[in-house]
Amino acid sequence: MLIAICVATYQRPEGLKRLLVGLNQLTFSYVEHPNIEVIVVDNDANRSAEALFEDLKPNFKWHLKYVSESQRGISYARNKAVASASQDADFVAFIDDDEFPEPNWLEELLSVQKMHDADVVGGPVLPRFLTDDVPQWVIKGKFFEPQRYPTGYLLKFTATNNVLIRSQVLKRMNKIFDERFALTGGEDTHFFMRVYRAGYKLVWADEAIAYEYIPQSRINVKWILQRGYRCYSTYGLCEKEFDPLLQVLSRRITTGAGRIVLGIISLFPSLFLSRHLLIAALLQIYRGAGMLSGLAGRSYQEYKSVHGV
Repeated sequence: MLIAICVATYQRPEGLKRLLVGLNQLTFSYVEHPNIEVIVVDNDANRSAEALFEDLKPNFKWHLKYVSESQRGISYARNKAVASASQDADFVAFIDDDEFPEPNWLEELLSVQKMHDADVVGGPVLPRFLTDDVPQWVIKGKFFEPQRYPTGYLLKFTATNNVLIRSQVLKRMNKIFDERFALTGGEDTHFFMRVYRAGYKLVWADEAIAYEYIPQSRINVKWILQRGYRCYSTYGLCEKEFDPLLQVLSRRITTGAGRIVLGIISLFPSLFLSRHLLIAALLQIYRGAGMLSGLAGRSYQEYKSVHGV
């Protein structure tokens, strides 16, 4: 069995190094020991990751492949990664360049895939902060904590920051990651929504854990609100595209507006309670506004800026 692990990177040398060290420590104790190739797609036209790649390659226990994609954008980088995977790969996994996997990360994904005969398996990405000076309102508000489900839970979509995909799914889809989302993000939401609608089985593996390293530049109200706006904007845009019926759009407009109203109602009492509740109320407003923006066909280019190193 051959697994292709795909990593898109852009000017994050420390993060990429940490990730590759983690992938080099993957262990397998109760599933068939797979062959592994790790594909690093450098999305920097100046090939800034190449020197690090060459330094780590001699001591890397899996097959390590470096590919350059000069066209800027996460969609282009991830499409290049899929195109660079070996044709006889059984599965393709994705993990981000600011993450670090548990040693049993891939084993858990494979185990759940086999147990549920799944076409796609997603897992949680838990936060690790790159500073000890994390405000209490961030901790109390759990603004960086992912939504989690019991293992085996059926999903309607997932993300590429921690996922295993049966290669046949990728080969049968007409288009993988849509270039319209190259700088906005959300190309994975769009892709996996299409995969679900094509009849494939997506499940959750709650023990397949990866960690995301959160830089200081993200630990602020502005970033949290913008992230909430972008994610819900992308979701709204995708829903509009897949279900354009007027009555369906009307329900979603009501949902988006409802989030805004709920956030406004929560604002006043939160002023007298705790800062994390105030920010949670603002986040509801931003998410509702993002959903309405997406339904109107607008998007926010989150990936114009790079956070972390």
